Amino acid sequence: MSNDQTVTSFSANKKWLAIPKEIRKKLEQNVWCSSCSEAVTIEKYVVEDSPAGIVLKGKCKQCGRDVARVID
Repeated sequence: MSNDQTVTSFSANKKWLAIPKEIRKKLEQNVWCSSCSEAVTIEKYVVEDSPAGIVLKGKCKQCGRDVARVID
C-alpha cells in the first residue's frame, strides 16, 4: 500500500490488492480530470466499495481537484 492511499473499506481494499501491482499502477495513472480535461495520476486516494465494483476517490496530481476512478 502506498503512502498516498487511505483504506475506508476492508473488502474494497481486498479487491484492490487482488489486482496485480502493475495494473494498479496503470489504473492510478489513468484517471480522468474534468478540470485538466485529460487523463491524470490520482493521489491521496481512498478505496471504497461501489455497486459497480470499487472506486478510487482522490486528488488530481496536476491541479489538486477531486477525481474518481471506477474499477469494475
